[in-house]
Amino acid sequence: MSKVLVVDDQRNMRTTLALMLRGASYEVDEASDGVQGVEMGSKGAYDVVLTDLRMGSQDGIGVLRAVKEAQMNTEVIVMTAYGTIESAVEAMRLGAFDYIQKPFTEEELLVKVQRAIEKRQLSGHVQLLTTEFKERYKFENIVGRSQAIRDVLGRIVKVAPTDATVLIQGESGTGKELVAKAIHANSRRIDHPYVPVNCAAISETLLESELFGHARGSFTGAISARKGLFEEADGGTFFFDEITETPLSFQAKLLRAIQENEIRRVGENKPIGINVRIIAATNLDLLQAVAEKRFRQDLYYRLNVARFVLPPLRERREDIGILFGHFLDKYNKKMHVRAKVADGVIEALMNYDFPGNVRELENMVEQAVALSGGGMISVDDVLPTSGTPTQRQASGRTLADVVDGAERQAIEAALRESDGSRERAAEVLGISPTTLWRKMTRLGISYPASGLS
Repeated sequence: MSKVLVVDDQRNMRTTLALMLRGASYEVDEASDGVQGVEMGSKGAYDVVLTDLRMGSQDGIGVLRAVKEAQMNTEVIVMTAYGTIESAVEAMRLGAFDYIQKPFTEEELLVKVQRAIEKRQLSGHVQLLTTEFKERYKFENIVGRSQAIRDVLGRIVKVAPTDATVLIQGESGTGKELVAKAIHANSRRIDHPYVPVNCAAISETLLESELFGHARGSFTGAISARKGLFEEADGGTFFFDEITETPLSFQAKLLRAIQENEIRRVGENKPIGINVRIIAATNLDLLQAVAEKRFRQDLYYRLNVARFVLPPLRERREDIGILFGHFLDKYNKKMHVRAKVADGVIEALMNYDFPGNVRELENMVEQAVALSGGGMISVDDVLPTSGTPTQRQASGRTLADVVDGAERQAIEAALRESDGSRERAAEVLGISPTTLWRKMTRLGISYPASGLS
């Protein structure tokens, strides 16, 4: 989940922006003025900082300067009012990714933030190194007391110190990247980069260039040579999320890179040696993908050295209460409240199947804490329907269920019309391929969509 910091001294505006971004599945922190924005933006690991230009003693330009000085890889978007375009241009000159002029629509905001996220993801910069990485991704962040989680932790302890290639399988929301980060944070490579790539978020035409780099003039627009993400990750760990989304042609080149420990930039014949540890993750059955000729068998065997299979939350229900408490503490601290849990909440959640797994539970808790105002969290705050969770699933009559059903039908129809091409389906739906992928992941639609012809 990408992380955004909103800096605005107008509370209503700041809260509205945060709600918009959370609704688009971003993790959001809020700073109440420029001074707090400088402090949080300089120390926090944010993908994007969205800051108002005119504030009190510390304006948006000051926030921009401080953030770019301390966290040069963070993208900054400034919000401007009428008559401040010159200041916005100055902000762009100082390194802002973009500006947005008030008043603006939710769609305009989300488009600009998404573009900033994509630039951040494709820029080749590394993520959360050394001390901060260790603090955020040590074992204590993998929460649970079930035997399944104890087995996962025990396996991390054994695998992390080695350089073995790792394959992590599990449904969406089970914590695959959290396990990958824990492996890196407890490995001998911790002082080197951890570079994650969401294969579903990069188009096929960009994938090879972004990962392997390219020579000057190797294709239209390649005005200079560029290092790829593999070179950026040298000495560290490279995490492929949704590895099954890569085309077969790229899989052959990836296999060679892993076997030979070398790459070739697009347009060059000279090999470049690399030293990276590969961790790959997928929410699909790789053996089935191999059988369906959608994934190379030799690459599967090369990746399947140390294998983790993460259990869905419905198969470790004894962890639900512990996870709820963990997330309640997290969001109480973040929102500076002391929300508590009413009787019957955990029992109700224990009867719910959590199709979105741990990610869904965390979103439930965050929303419940926000809506409770620091008071008591009831069953209706986490499962806002009448009847039991099982009845709720059977009826399918909540607003969320109706919306999800409509989105599912539209996406599957677009995929059928586009012969399974996610990029063409996104054009049909009028959304970006990244947004489509995010919706498919949330709704559990496989790629190609299961049951489509």
